[in-house]
Amino acid sequence: MKSENNHIILDYSELKNRTDAHKTLGHRIVCTIGSWDMLHIGHLRYLIKAKEQGDVLVVGADSDRGIKLYKKNKLRPVIPQEERMEMLKYQECVDYVTLVDDIDKKGQWRYELIKMIKPDIFVAVTDAYSKKQINEIKQYSDKVLVLPRQAENTSTTRIIEKMIKKHLGGLISSIVKKG
Repeated sequence: MKSENNHIILDYSELKNRTDAHKTLGHRIVCTIGSWDMLHIGHLRYLIKAKEQGDVLVVGADSDRGIKLYKKNKLRPVIPQEERMEMLKYQECVDYVTLVDDIDKKGQWRYELIKMIKPDIFVAVTDAYSKKQINEIKQYSDKVLVLPRQAENTSTTRIIEKMIKKHLGGLISSIVKKG
């Protein structure tokens, strides 16, 4: 059963008020950020591991605009930001979901979420951030934990590529048979 805490909170000031209340109660705040496009088993295992690091899990979902900028791919995300946030909200391990849209024109995140809530632990996945970015994140979080990917060979990009190859292969085969 989900607690009543899992809410989508877009206003960082309101989110700060909530996380500050949790801190007053002695709760450890964990934060992580990602695209969460086409939520898959690797994402869910990662979120569960992140939640195990503390008491309250705040999950930032990259905006559609941000994903287009830093992935440099106009076809992504596949799932719109509102739906990605809603899917995250339903996960038992997630307490709060917010949108991360403070991306500059070069696709670099400006850390507004963690500057505001100052999590006890920021959880990242291997290769998501450069060493320079990890050091910058450490300025706003007591600890940064870098986890390995939780499902080898499972990523949204790989799922999309496999699907396209499979369907194109079938389409080509049917065209060749007809020709």
